[in-house]
Amino acid sequence: MKKQLLLFTAMMTSFISVQAETLSETIDGFFKPLVDNYLVPVIFWDPIKFFGFDVGADVPIVVIWLVFGAIYFTFKMKFINIRGFKHAVGLVKGDYDDPNDKGEVSHFQALTTALSATVGLGNIAGVAIAISIGGPGATFWLIVAGLLGMSAKFVECTLGVKYRKIDANGEVSGGPMYYLRDGLAKYKMGGLGKVLAVLFAILCVGGSFGGGNMFQANQAYAQLSGQFPVLAGNGPMFGLILAILVGAVIIGGIKSIANVTEKVVPFMAALYVGTALIIILLNITEIGNVFVMIFKGAFAPDAAFGGVIGVLIQGFRRAAFSNEAGVGSASIAHAAAKTNEPVSEGIVALLEPFIDTVVICTMTALVLIITGFHDVQGVEGAQMTSQAFGSVFSWFPYLLVVAIFLFAFSTMVSWSYYGLKSWEFLFGKSKLSEYSYKLLFLIFIVIGSSVKLGAVLDFSDMMILAMAFPNILGLLILSKEVRLDLDTYFDKLKTGVIKKFK
Repeated sequence: MKKQLLLFTAMMTSFISVQAETLSETIDGFFKPLVDNYLVPVIFWDPIKFFGFDVGADVPIVVIWLVFGAIYFTFKMKFINIRGFKHAVGLVKGDYDDPNDKGEVSHFQALTTALSATVGLGNIAGVAIAISIGGPGATFWLIVAGLLGMSAKFVECTLGVKYRKIDANGEVSGGPMYYLRDGLAKYKMGGLGKVLAVLFAILCVGGSFGGGNMFQANQAYAQLSGQFPVLAGNGPMFGLILAILVGAVIIGGIKSIANVTEKVVPFMAALYVGTALIIILLNITEIGNVFVMIFKGAFAPDAAFGGVIGVLIQGFRRAAFSNEAGVGSASIAHAAAKTNEPVSEGIVALLEPFIDTVVICTMTALVLIITGFHDVQGVEGAQMTSQAFGSVFSWFPYLLVVAIFLFAFSTMVSWSYYGLKSWEFLFGKSKLSEYSYKLLFLIFIVIGSSVKLGAVLDFSDMMILAMAFPNILGLLILSKEVRLDLDTYFDKLKTGVIKKFK
């Protein structure tokens, strides 16, 4: 079956290379009206402005919803983001791993799989956008949002394990689709639960083809061809090679994906963060001034675009877009973890926003501010980050190309799993269903590398953000039982019912 998939993908590559320009216009023409007329007015609706208030900046409803959820869950779970941190490290190290627990992957593998879907261009380009618009102060709010997002991740990933399904072969299916449908049914809201579950699954499939696939392939090719001009005009061939690499991993399922991500994620994070740390250490005498700029910029009334509220929104918005806390996607990966204690996996998951946002995004921000590139006009996104790092190490743009390729690759393999589980929830679990999705996913890699995406990127990003609406609504309803499960879990730890195995 693998040969047939790749053969068909190669045939599609040849067709796409000939039809690329026409295909670009067709895709853009189809998605632009959907984005402009339906998605933007809903997802980026500004309720504060609607009620006649002007805070100096746009406040999209999706950002309010994500931030509200993160704050609510932080207080509801008694600051689990802080008190659960040490235990989370122990769980990831394998201290509590029981070989007899049900599941498909280890705590560490589930964490790296979920991280591979979020650590990426948001950490490189997104932070640069936040700081160029909101100034250094946006970094402070980005960190705050990352810390609060840890609680949202805990709740959704705990529920992901609690309501997962395990078939006769030991294969796991879990995530918002299941806890929305089955969890809400317990509270006599079965109809609402089914609607929210189906809506989430549709949005997740759409997001997997776009933001989790085409966007990644498109940006990886753009960076590579920009650094190596010989690749210019060879998008379809690049897409085919990338499709073969991704196909070789995703055909093996979550175990194969986890085996790759547990190696790639630590490597690329160490590569990127290590370089940032060297730059910071080389400018260690400036670090005090940098933190003063960040703190003052976070609370200064005339801070950058939109005053304090504008800076806050930029920080929270980029953090939410980067770590996806509250979106629900990560719970699909964590549902496959080997554990009989759902709360334990939720505690593991709270490390994601910390690593993704508090550590990696902050490193990017510090380098941008130390090198002075946060004030450079006419440069934005990944280009700004590349030039900031490159001003210290001339070879860094080449390293960044490698990092972006690895980020894109790992994001695609993880999102293929999210999309597949949502696809199977909608259309049933079978070999036909599985391979039809994987075939489409590989084809979209080639398309993403070959055409100018335009409106389809906006469409896909909004589908991923829109996943937060049904997901957080369900989390709010189910949060009481998560809190009870959390209290019971810590009681078991204190009384020694849950013991270390190492």
